[in-house]
Amino acid sequence: MLIDLRSDTVTQPSAEMRTAMAQADVGDDVYGDDPTVNALQAEAVRLSGKEAALFLPTGTQANLVALLSHCQRGEEYIVGQQAHNYKYEAGGAAVLGSIQPQPIEANPDGTLPLDKVAAAIKPDDIHFAKTRLLSLENTISGRVLPLEYLQQAWQFTREHKLALHIDGARIFNAAVALNVPLKTLAQYCDTFTICLSKGLGAPVGSLLCGSEEFIQRANRWRKMTGGGMRQAGILAAAGLYALEHNVERLKEDHDNAKWLEQQLRDIGVDIAEPGAQTNVLYLRQSPELAAKLGPWMRERGVLISAGPLTRILTHLNVSRQDLQKVVDLWREFLQQRA
Repeated sequence: MLIDLRSDTVTQPSAEMRTAMAQADVGDDVYGDDPTVNALQAEAVRLSGKEAALFLPTGTQANLVALLSHCQRGEEYIVGQQAHNYKYEAGGAAVLGSIQPQPIEANPDGTLPLDKVAAAIKPDDIHFAKTRLLSLENTISGRVLPLEYLQQAWQFTREHKLALHIDGARIFNAAVALNVPLKTLAQYCDTFTICLSKGLGAPVGSLLCGSEEFIQRANRWRKMTGGGMRQAGILAAAGLYALEHNVERLKEDHDNAKWLEQQLRDIGVDIAEPGAQTNVLYLRQSPELAAKLGPWMRERGVLISAGPLTRILTHLNVSRQDLQKVVDLWREFLQQRA
């Protein structure tokens, strides 16, 4: 069996999760009467402390719907240069919503410097797009946004009359790393997303959480963008199982990533800062070495997106034993080229 370290999106549903899916009660979610979708959304409300939640097919659509619900045509959101909903979602907000992104460089810890955010807010002038929203990401490239910063960003947006959205694709990784409940993080934003199909192990789906009024608006955008599903309880059952069983076990992924970091350091691999805060690890190597490493590992049953800056993610389908094999192979690879 392949050891796949390319992403935590490659996780496979467990036998227990598949059973939950097969046995799910279903209805028509567009009518709002799928009981399993409703149960999943209610669980997200319970965990987050928000008033309402909405189940969507993908994280990209969840972010798009959030941006469309926060901003009108010709308005803008401020976002990090490396943020997923700016850089890696095909420009959807601009293309489909006529929403202007205003990207700024993040600090090394993933936070957006609030003085630079303030400087990017447009004056109330007909020449400029109206700034409506600050969008953060937690975690971002595996880095956890500090609680103190989230508090500051929340207060900042209140003072500047902006909404605050968090792309929380891996927000449970942040909560587990900080050893706090989801509510502690969710209190410092107006809206946020949760991806169910990464470390939580569901095959598909994301949640968007916010106020009842906001989620009503988002539901219309979900329909308009093609995300209104029918008997979606089969999919929602996987997400519900994930929230009930796979949150606390994220710590195993974090511990495995920290263990792998130390093992790779010991054999001379250059680990990029800050190391493994959660389940994400970056390392540096020459382009020549990277070009050889990827195919060499694949031939031996390990999938890695090798490059000058290589990202490795641990997840529920990768054991400590698997990682030991990866370290042994990596050591062999380096010794052959010494």
